[in-house]
Amino acid sequence: MSDTTRAHRSKEERIAILESKIAAHKANIEMLEAKKTLIMYPKARKRKTTLKSLIAIAKEKGLTEEDIAKKLGITLE
Repeated sequence: MSDTTRAHRSKEERIAILESKIAAHKANIEMLEAKKTLIMYPKARKRKTTLKSLIAIAKEKGLTEEDIAKKLGITLE
């Protein structure tokens, strides 16, 4: 066997390593907290515009069914 000994780290070096690990874990915790917030308070999804809602908007604007059909170029029987 060789007579080499392992160099021990100083107290300051060990503390610095632990501080860097703590900082890394705090960053991970913040990321997880953000994900938790998104789960607890999800963003509202936008609904697709449907034909029924388009007709309702047109009627709110004062258009009649005949006016809507005329603008679309169709005739109502």
